[in-house]
Amino acid sequence: MSIEVQNISKSFGAYRALNNVNLTVNTGELVALLGPSGSGKTTLLRIIAGLETADPHSGTILFHEEDVAARHVSKRGVGFVFQHYALFRHMTVFENVAFGLRVKKRKYRLGKEEIRSKVLQLLELVQLDGFANRYPHQLSGGQRQRVALARALAVEPKVLLLDEPFGALDAKVRKELRAWLRRLHDEIHVTSVFVTHDQDEALEVADRVVVLNQGRIEQIGTPDEVFHHPATEFVMHFLGDVNTFHGRVNQGTVEFSSLELPFPQSRQQIAGDARVFIRPYDVTIDTKTNGLPALEAQVTRVHSAGPLVRVELKTSADQRLVSEISQERFATMNLEVGKTVYVRPRHVRVFAG
Repeated sequence: MSIEVQNISKSFGAYRALNNVNLTVNTGELVALLGPSGSGKTTLLRIIAGLETADPHSGTILFHEEDVAARHVSKRGVGFVFQHYALFRHMTVFENVAFGLRVKKRKYRLGKEEIRSKVLQLLELVQLDGFANRYPHQLSGGQRQRVALARALAVEPKVLLLDEPFGALDAKVRKELRAWLRRLHDEIHVTSVFVTHDQDEALEVADRVVVLNQGRIEQIGTPDEVFHHPATEFVMHFLGDVNTFHGRVNQGTVEFSSLELPFPQSRQQIAGDARVFIRPYDVTIDTKTNGLPALEAQVTRVHSAGPLVRVELKTSADQRLVSEISQERFATMNLEVGKTVYVRPRHVRVFAG
């Protein structure tokens, strides 16, 4: 079941939550709506679900080329998973998952044994077989969210929508569940859209990422495309740490902070003032210049707990920047606060500025 959003806008009074948004989600695809609070991602998800209506005459929503904009949420064949589970506390896990099957109209309702069989299959699918008789208060947060997902899948939705499904969970459980969600999607292939403000979550789980900002789409692409080839400064900043410099592009070079590096204009049509961005992992640190273009800097802080060592630096022009290096390289460099080092960027991203 494909989803097509055409020219959708939504205002709440004077506040413009969505501004002429267009998006296509292909059948069987898992798409992340990523952006900061207030970017419009949840509003867009709720309009797709039918929980909100778009502004009059602003556009439409198509499911498999069929206009569903005027169709009630109960008629859209959508499964919705909320951030805070929304489980029935007085019902067991089994009863929660079976609920949607039992409230169907009689002519569509499965028999008692068919419902039991289906619920047990779903609990096995979400790795909760053996938990059927427990109540929500007897489960962990991650287990409750998996019950909520099983309940959404029970009615065999054409489209699965998830609104920050792991937002209420701690970091370790979030990481476990996002890997589990990716594996589950690969097994069931239901067209899915999920909202998140966590870039790691979006990049790890989704087939494609839709980056929103102030009610507009900044970029749509695969995780590799949006991370390694950001279309705008906003995407560059939002998808991870970045060092920022003011510079200038002139005759095939980019100059910033006393450095001059090759920058073929064929790569990007930029000339004159520019803003230069460098990811911390693209900042090389040496204790000698080695005859290569480099910035002289002093180490101001070293954070070595973790798989990468984070080194904070300050140049002679008081420009602050961050480098991330491997533990192996760190072990050979004898870095400490106050030490003079030479910094070289391996890769820069430049935007007109």
